[in-house]
Amino acid sequence: MKKLLLTFALMTTLSGCQSAYYSAMEKVGIHKRDILVDRVEDTKEAQQQSQQEFQSALERLTTLINFDGKELQAAYDQLNSDYEASKKAAEDVSNNINKVEDVAEALFNEWQDELEQYNNASMKRESAKKLDQTKRQFDKLLRSMRASETKMTPVLSALKDNVLYLKHNLNAQAIAAIRGEFSNLKRDIERLITEMDRSIADSNRFIAQMNQE
Repeated sequence: MKKLLLTFALMTTLSGCQSAYYSAMEKVGIHKRDILVDRVEDTKEAQQQSQQEFQSALERLTTLINFDGKELQAAYDQLNSDYEASKKAAEDVSNNINKVEDVAEALFNEWQDELEQYNNASMKRESAKKLDQTKRQFDKLLRSMRASETKMTPVLSALKDNVLYLKHNLNAQAIAAIRGEFSNLKRDIERLITEMDRSIADSNRFIAQMNQE
């Protein structure tokens, strides 16, 4: 029970902090809509950075499995560094997506509440129509973001397995074993990058649409 109460209190505090943040930003003329666009942009940039890190890890692993020299430790250290960078980039993507979802929910709730304040029925209908359209566009974007996020997990897991295996088996036999699994990992990374490309394109369309309104 104590743990549940602590979790609830923490969630309430975080929610309160976000509400206070949105209120403070509105006082200086920055509304939830602006914050949403900024956070979608931040997520897009985080995805682009993540793509680079995963691509770098793939290239490093490609070099390693074709390595015929004796400095395997240095090659392993570089691969481990690429894995850690990929992991950090993936965490940044997830955190940014969560922030996007949070401000979108706050925006749509506020928009829905404000519909009841209209006296002009025609304006109310038009605003409600615009709200539904924007929510549909956002839902499509969020599904795209979450789809690319989901694909990061198995890739990171496979990279971690490779790094751990090499850590304690840094020899030609280990390299040969890694080489046997390489094609699957390469395919998964390429699919992840393609999925992120789609999400980035969806982000660009959403940002453009929001800026036109």
